[in-house]
Amino acid sequence: LRNSNNNASPGGWPGARGGHPLAPFGGPGAEPSYLGRVVLEIVESERTYARDLRSIVEGYLGKIIDAEEPVLRPEQVSALFGNIEDIYELSSTLLQNLESCASDPVAVAVCFVTRSQEFAIYTQYCNNYPSSVAALAECMRSKPQARFLRECQERLRHALPLGAYLLKPVQRILKYHLLLQEIAKHFEHKSGDDYEVVLEAIDTMTCVAWYINDMKRKHEHAIRQQEIQSLLLGWKGPDLTSYGELVLEGTFRVQRVRHERAVFLFDKALLITKRRGDHYVYKSHIPCSSLMLIESTRDSLCFSLAHYKHGKQQHSLQ
Repeated sequence: LRNSNNNASPGGWPGARGGHPLAPFGGPGAEPSYLGRVVLEIVESERTYARDLRSIVEGYLGKIIDAEEPVLRPEQVSALFGNIEDIYELSSTLLQNLESCASDPVAVAVCFVTRSQEFAIYTQYCNNYPSSVAALAECMRSKPQARFLRECQERLRHALPLGAYLLKPVQRILKYHLLLQEIAKHFEHKSGDDYEVVLEAIDTMTCVAWYINDMKRKHEHAIRQQEIQSLLLGWKGPDLTSYGELVLEGTFRVQRVRHERAVFLFDKALLITKRRGDHYVYKSHIPCSSLMLIESTRDSLCFSLAHYKHGKQQHSLQ
């Protein structure tokens, strides 16, 4: 994984501006500074991460592909590993760049700024991760498949099973901005172009982490929306996706009514239902553009929902 041109900085950037490379590790034989240890931690942890990804790609996925008899079905393999090969390729290239930085924290920051667009592939992996967990659980219920995966683990001498390794990309992409924040925290001069580069790297990777978390949330909400649609009884309206994203849901009591109300707030409408076993029975819905919320003056835990054109038809919830 080493870069053959160890003197080259990624993206054509110099090791440091003005021709004075930073030396976070101090002089020869000196103890590395805290900043130096942070830079070392970024490089070493990326090296370990790339090695773990390689073990998944070669030690599990490669063995499944090379097996004489099919061990897993193609759809299981796709769900289990997602785009792990793309993730491995990106990490390997990033590691080469980091190793060529000569312990320069600014050059390390540049590695992340210049590759900001490439980290988008983690969104696909993180969105697929719930399917990966489900596929792995299915494999472990099959004795031949479970035995094969355990044999792969033993061959790799891994203390942890495959599931722990498939989680690593999710953990890693959400940690980069925290590592870069440590560089900024202990940067000697908190001004100037070099510091601005470090801040840009933090912003870049924070946005990546935020975007992935947001996509993950939307993906989970979309799955939940499909689940609600499949359990909804008596609904004659359009597909619930036409009302936009599911924003909130909750269960409320209603005075003098035995069954609680399950309420779902979408971008464009509020759906009111009654629970019946595992299903939801449709009661009413109100477009958000016409929705009124009326607080109760008698009970601080109560409020009413109504259509502004039909104010007398209120749904009083607690």
